[in-house]
Amino acid sequence: MTAEGMAGLAKGLAILEAFGDGTPRLTISDASRATGLSRAAARRCLNTLTELGYVTFDGKFFAPTPRILRIGATYTESAALPKLAQPHLAAIRDSIDESASLAVRYDNDSLFIARSEGTRIINTGIRVGARIPLYASATGHVLLGSLDPTELADYLAAAPFPARTPKTPTAAVEVEDRIQAARAAGMAINSEELEVGLLSISVPVHDPDGQLVAAVSVSASSSRVTVDELRDRFAPVMKVHAAALGRQL
Repeated sequence: MTAEGMAGLAKGLAILEAFGDGTPRLTISDASRATGLSRAAARRCLNTLTELGYVTFDGKFFAPTPRILRIGATYTESAALPKLAQPHLAAIRDSIDESASLAVRYDNDSLFIARSEGTRIINTGIRVGARIPLYASATGHVLLGSLDPTELADYLAAAPFPARTPKTPTAAVEVEDRIQAARAAGMAINSEELEVGLLSISVPVHDPDGQLVAAVSVSASSSRVTVDELRDRFAPVMKVHAAALGRQL
């Protein structure tokens, strides 16, 4: 492939990554601003993606089609970590009757790469491929524990962080306190910091060398689960399977 072809691929992938929960549709100008590409380059990429069936165009807005799921499916169906995690997530789900997920750090977000749905479905927006901010989530407080002091200081320098709820930690010291607490306890519990009415718990997955590589999480409605229940009933089950998954890596 030519250098120009590789550059074109990179631009197309940047356009696809610009779509998200807050940007389900994009104009050419939106795509240009989100990616830093010129309007002409953004237009060419969007037109090519439309021709290939990855996006649709209604005369003003471009929107992703279900075909884009093939890209994510390639990873989740072939990569070792999601495949190894799936039986453990299913076992957690069966034990506590709540959906269980696996996330990794992706830039400043937790990226969910595997999930086992429980019978009690709650509308958290968590699905394979979903991203949520590190500073406001239990998975994030666990995953940020993998950063060395310099990396963590660089991350915290972005504070104050936008509030998601009245309980969201927005100051650097608040986020750092949650990271340190997660390290000490071997788990993080989030009580309505990401979403009102939502409780979450996350535990780390360490590989055989002791490196933190992922986080297992469970979320539940605060109307039926308490923080004490997360700590006393959920955490032991999750830690057993997170440790077992880590030994397989």
